[in-house]
Amino acid sequence: MNVCYAQSGGVTAVINASAAAVADAVRGEKRLGKLYAARNGILGVLREELIETWRAPQQIWRQLRHTPGGAFGSCRVKLPPHTDAPQTYARLFAVFRAHDIGAFLYNGGNDSADTALKIMRAARAVNAPLAVAAIPKTIDNDLAQTDASPGFGSAAKYIAVTVAETTLDLAAMAETSTKVFILEVMGRHAGWLAAAGGLAAKDGARHLIVFPEIPFSRARFIAAVKKKVCAGGYVVVVASEGARDEGGRFLSAGGSDAFAHRQLGGVAPLLAEMIRADAGLKCHWAVADYAQRSARHLASLADLRHTRALAAAAVGYAAAGKSGLMPVLRRLPNVNNANNAAVKWEVKAAPLSKIANKERKMPRGFISRDGFFITARCRRYLSPLIKGEESPPYGGDGLPIYARPQWQLAKKRLPGYK
Repeated sequence: MNVCYAQSGGVTAVINASAAAVADAVRGEKRLGKLYAARNGILGVLREELIETWRAPQQIWRQLRHTPGGAFGSCRVKLPPHTDAPQTYARLFAVFRAHDIGAFLYNGGNDSADTALKIMRAARAVNAPLAVAAIPKTIDNDLAQTDASPGFGSAAKYIAVTVAETTLDLAAMAETSTKVFILEVMGRHAGWLAAAGGLAAKDGARHLIVFPEIPFSRARFIAAVKKKVCAGGYVVVVASEGARDEGGRFLSAGGSDAFAHRQLGGVAPLLAEMIRADAGLKCHWAVADYAQRSARHLASLADLRHTRALAAAAVGYAAAGKSGLMPVLRRLPNVNNANNAAVKWEVKAAPLSKIANKERKMPRGFISRDGFFITARCRRYLSPLIKGEESPPYGGDGLPIYARPQWQLAKKRLPGYK
């Protein structure tokens, strides 16, 4: 049987490494045939826009291993339940049948797991011969059932390095100029990425973190800023875009996407204005935004290894005809009890029903008592995830050599779909 792979949701620095690992695993699996990739996620299946990946030269696949973005295009599309839109699922299964596709691999986060679960349940309801598996991906690190999510380790490394470097810049200027620098990072309900900023500081003497898990108090925040500046001369603030006030409302939010998620952003300038108004301190701010999830030049080697292992495991599920699963990471206990022992993980299968539409937030024990920094326990969890580097090759122009494939679409065999 042939396999269809698709990318969904916000892309990452390593999602194309997942795709390359899927292609390698499919080529090496005798029980599987050709690998199609849907253009722009589930939309590509509905529109029968399927890429014939086997026509791409091996050089493209080698380059994809270190290319950020989403090589096949992504989407944010919420499928209704099968009972509400049977014609939508009939179209999906018709496209799969037309191209002899017996396995579907959806590479994404919580919402993508929901899509994969709905397709799996619909296939069972109509006895469609389709194995469905999800491949994990999200820089938010909020997927349930797994120790860490592919994409997070690399984004966390980028944030930790950025905080370390901007702290040095601020320290040089603080006496006569800027006293506060604010970096806004992603994280709707979970503060994992904001926590990564804490890796750049051992004691938090000159750093504050604003977590979504801790209700934001303007008075407490301003007091903490003043205290840090008074003691050390400056402070770096890492603020999650999902910060909420004591009433549970986002500090800054706009419209909503297809999954009814509020579009976030704007916390950094909001905090900067508070500091100027209440403390009279000069501030600079920046928003990491797309940069934090596309910084392949700072990818974590641990993250890349996890990415490849999990993608290969998903192909194994498909080859065995197993459906409704996502491969996840389990951190192994340190049996030697040594502080410097390397952390190891194993890959396990988890049911999509325990992952879809669920969010894993920061444990309270990972956040300091005052709510503005990380604990030693959190540091022990985060540090292994950003270990190691695997830099992309660079060209003569001084820029990384990234893949820019020109894909060939399969000939359509069904009527058009609106």
